[in-house]
Amino acid sequence: MADVLTWVMQRRVVLADRAERLRKELAEVDAEVARLEAAEVVIGQFIEAERNGQADDPAVAEELERVTTTPGAGGMLLIPHREPGVDESALPAGYQAIIKIVAAASEPVPAKDVSIQLGRGTQPGQVEPVRDKLRRLADRGWLHRTPAGRFTALPQPAV
Repeated sequence: MADVLTWVMQRRVVLADRAERLRKELAEVDAEVARLEAAEVVIGQFIEAERNGQADDPAVAEELERVTTTPGAGGMLLIPHREPGVDESALPAGYQAIIKIVAAASEPVPAKDVSIQLGRGTQPGQVEPVRDKLRRLADRGWLHRTPAGRFTALPQPAV
């Protein structure tokens, strides 16, 4: 019986390590997707401007500059670190929704509950992306992660 317990413990450690590596890889993939989305927008706008004969128009150049310097483009942080004077409006809409759900909860919430409230479901493939977003928000100071892996809202930092 002790052999079975040892095997179970070893297997859990191996799977936990694998899960952590996959989470990191997923974060890298998400960052690359964000960069490619920004590039797609820029290239699409440039092609449209060329079709309309406006490629040299200063207004088009200004718009392209705005798109390429928005968060998520060119390796910029999509989720900024929380600082005094920066509110949730600096976050993408999906992250704002997550913060509202966590802030409305009367106690720390698990990722599964947030996933359900977002209408995503309870399957691991539906909960893990939400968990990653919650972790990202906690890592950047927007939420607090409890030792049990649940999340709570933090008060707005003083200006």
